[in-house]
Amino acid sequence: MSLALGGCGLLGKTTALVADAPLTMSVTSPEFSNSVIPARFTCSGTGVSPPIFWSAPPPGTKSLALVVDDSATPISPRVYWFVFDISPATTDLQIGTLPPHAREAMNSAGHAKYDAPCPQGTPHNYRFTVYALNTSFGSSLPRNPGLLQVLTAIAPHVTARGTLTARACPPRNFSSCRTAGT
Repeated sequence: MSLALGGCGLLGKTTALVADAPLTMSVTSPEFSNSVIPARFTCSGTGVSPPIFWSAPPPGTKSLALVVDDSATPISPRVYWFVFDISPATTDLQIGTLPPHAREAMNSAGHAKYDAPCPQGTPHNYRFTVYALNTSFGSSLPRNPGLLQVLTAIAPHVTARGTLTARACPPRNFSSCRTAGT
């Protein structure tokens, strides 16, 4: 049985993942209160990447990947950040930093970096999905590979995943979002 890539928050197209990519990892952020992304991690603030923590991946994991996306955008999903080749011994990303040897792929805006969420009009839910992979990519992928290239490369290697969904609010409406929750 296979699981569509779109269901995992990678792309809206159907591409099979290894096995079912079970939801066996938990993903959290100590900065997200009531599942709301603080303004400083959006375009309303400094736009620095938030801290993300996850549980240990399953045995046999060779690397991890993190994808941040907004599946409700008109061109769905919009990927805001793609980090891969994260060591399986790593269980978090700290504010505005990458762990040693981790790499960034191009996001939907064509940048190899965290593109701070900036919802317009209404709040949007953003997914922070961590994938356990049975391989690492090293030099087999170019420096800052394109989004489709890296998505296609990791899809057959996903063995587990976990997702944190949090809401970001439009710059002028942030205070009402904070009280509304998700």
